[in-house]
Amino acid sequence: MRWKTLAALAAGVMPLATMVLAAAATNKDGGDGELLRQARKWYKPLSAPPLPPANTPRGAQVRLGKMLFHDARLSRSGVISCNSCHNLANYGVDGLPTSLGHGFVPGARNSPTVFNAALHTRQFWDGRARDVEEQALGPILNPKEMAMPASDAVIERIASIPEYVALFKASFPKEKDPVTYHNIGQSIGAFERLLLTPSRFDRFLAGDGRALSVREKRGLKRFLEIGCASCHAGPAMGGMVFQKFKLPNQEGEGDLGRYDFTKDPNDKYVFKAYSLRNITRTYPYFHDGSVWDLGEAVRLMGKIQHQRDMPKPEIADVVAFLGSTTGEIPRHALELPVLPPSRANTPRPSFK
Repeated sequence: MRWKTLAALAAGVMPLATMVLAAAATNKDGGDGELLRQARKWYKPLSAPPLPPANTPRGAQVRLGKMLFHDARLSRSGVISCNSCHNLANYGVDGLPTSLGHGFVPGARNSPTVFNAALHTRQFWDGRARDVEEQALGPILNPKEMAMPASDAVIERIASIPEYVALFKASFPKEKDPVTYHNIGQSIGAFERLLLTPSRFDRFLAGDGRALSVREKRGLKRFLEIGCASCHAGPAMGGMVFQKFKLPNQEGEGDLGRYDFTKDPNDKYVFKAYSLRNITRTYPYFHDGSVWDLGEAVRLMGKIQHQRDMPKPEIADVVAFLGSTTGEIPRHALELPVLPPSRANTPRPSFK
């Protein structure tokens, strides 16, 4: 297109101003119109949502949810918070194969990132929670995670702290007794729904061809040609579908995946397709956290899911593209909240 533009100018059939505009447009999309069209079949640009006004119930919910997300008093030991396994300063993960729960006992599955998780159709590797609000409540009562004995015990702790009671009233002004276990999940979910990370890939989808390097574009082309987008589609680049997946080194039956939740034999070894946003920062990979190298994860996915032996240069290109999905952590997520102090009647932590 650029050479045709210059030829037209030389022939005297295109005004200079028109030529400059056409050249600028060509430079902006990088001449990758077809690649952009193919990518847009699967993805749309992601944008960060604005923070709700602090003086509204929704704004109060976000503030409350952020505090609860960081408050280890939601755990039996008073040591584990949501942020322990989903460290916001570390792109929403703890960097462990499987997280340490109550009594420092390792869990069974890798803790996926909380960033962009609200965009998933369901939560957890097996999809047992509808949304982030429901998901937030699961680990609190799980005896292998935060290990609170019952929801009433959680409320007893939180309701003993006047500052929290006031925030619940501001967050749920129409409720007579707003300090409920359900509303804890609603508040944490309100905060998590703002944890979105637009990236350079989104700028490319919006039409800025300069947002990706030549190698990243080549990797995107390979990614689409192989068929990776069929599972890793949607706004989170994953989290939309469930697929059968069993690692070749898995001994015996191993983790049965979604089957443990549905008891449907067809769901054995079925897991949610992981979000690829920020994937260079959310290692180790897969539901068991057994793979630390992203190139090796790409190779295994090509082999297991697509029966394709990917050559090293192709793997390197795809990895380069995946790097373009690393977004910027929202500033509000990196600002730690000041938590209210416990009172004399606040139930104490227990390590038993």
